[in-house]
Amino acid sequence: MNPRYRIEVTWSAEDQVWVADVPELAFCSAHGPTPHEAVAEVELAAEAWLDAARATGRALPQPSGSARQA
Repeated sequence: MNPRYRIEVTWSAEDQVWVADVPELAFCSAHGPTPHEAVAEVELAAEAWLDAARATGRALPQPSGSARQA
């Protein structure tokens, strides 16, 4: 994913999965059985989000560049 957007990873006790979110990209999240897999999935989702934004002429948000795992 380039530029590098912040990814937040949290455990969902309700769903029993790791959830990865990209706060700068509205509604961009994914999940997986491990933090690594959740991040890999959200990176794919973010690329799709950015491709769709570019295709429609939408302005891309500026990445914060920091990472955090909760």
